[in-house]
Amino acid sequence: MRAYEMMYITRPDLDDDAQKAILDRLQKVVADGGGAVEQVDVWGRRRLAYEIAGYQEGHYTVVRFQAPPGVTQELERVIRLTDGIIRHMIILREKVA
Repeated sequence: MRAYEMMYITRPDLDDDAQKAILDRLQKVVADGGGAVEQVDVWGRRRLAYEIAGYQEGHYTVVRFQAPPGVTQELERVIRLTDGIIRHMIILREKVA
């Protein structure tokens, strides 16, 4: 399994239940693909460096997880279908010696 880090920004007008539902859905995709979520870091609402989709603020969340390589493709698909997410990034974490 590989170690990944995913950061996503959701619309600022979503309530806490909608934020939680998005996080739960993404964690389920990782778990169903044979991976495991290591850490979830909710940064909260922050001002964006530039306007995205008409929004000047967003709700930031960082998720660290381990999963087989194919899981990231399914995560990308689910994220693209989720209306509440305005920007995301999934990176492969490097091993620190």
